[in-house]
Amino acid sequence: MPSSSPILADGELAGDLARRAGDLLVTLRADLAGADAGLRRDEGDRRSAEFILAALALARPGDAVLVEDAVDDGRRLGNDRVWIVDPLDGTREFGEQGREDWAVHVALWSGGRLAAGAVALPASGMLFLADPRQTVPARRAGRWRIAASRTRAPAIVGEVARALGAEIVAMGSAGAKAMAVVTGQVDAYIHAGGQYEWDSAAPVAVASAAGLHASRLDGSPLVYNRPDAWLPDLVVCRTELAATILGITAA
Repeated sequence: MPSSSPILADGELAGDLARRAGDLLVTLRADLAGADAGLRRDEGDRRSAEFILAALALARPGDAVLVEDAVDDGRRLGNDRVWIVDPLDGTREFGEQGREDWAVHVALWSGGRLAAGAVALPASGMLFLADPRQTVPARRAGRWRIAASRTRAPAIVGEVARALGAEIVAMGSAGAKAMAVVTGQVDAYIHAGGQYEWDSAAPVAVASAAGLHASRLDGSPLVYNRPDAWLPDLVVCRTELAATILGITAA
């Protein structure tokens, strides 16, 4: 049974759970290196979710949890503190040997806002927190770069790229793409056509705390713990690009 100290602050707990779940996944991936990719994916999802749910039950027994692939009974809607968890974001990439663009997301929605968030990129040994906030580096020289899905990049990404003369960088995992904006590897991450709250809550918490722009494609705020967890589009970008991108995506 996993244990998490109840004295950890919410931000510390988010980071602790994301890191430890990531360590579990790295070990599991190595142990199942010779197994079928589908088995690796299924076991990764299951084991990480079991760990985080058990740890949250110990550390925050009164809180609600919204987690991918678990039954949502709606009771979270009456709770002011809701952990939004993707135990393995980028499951496809986790199943592929050598890929690092998969993540663990842990966020807390409380008081009508993202109150804590952590994104682990375990294969890269990286952990990003909303508190303390990340420092976004100065933009490097060259063309703008936009991160987009490697398997289902929406048409709007191409429209924005053409308008900016930008390069499209294909990646897995919403967390990996959003953190690429945080680290300066890319300048924006745009998605449309299919996501849930657990795909973006932790990445948005980290990116927003770092001072980046994050919103729906129409410019409206990203709101979590709604009755329908479907939250199909977003943009995370450097602030100097926000007006230009939203001028296209909100049109």
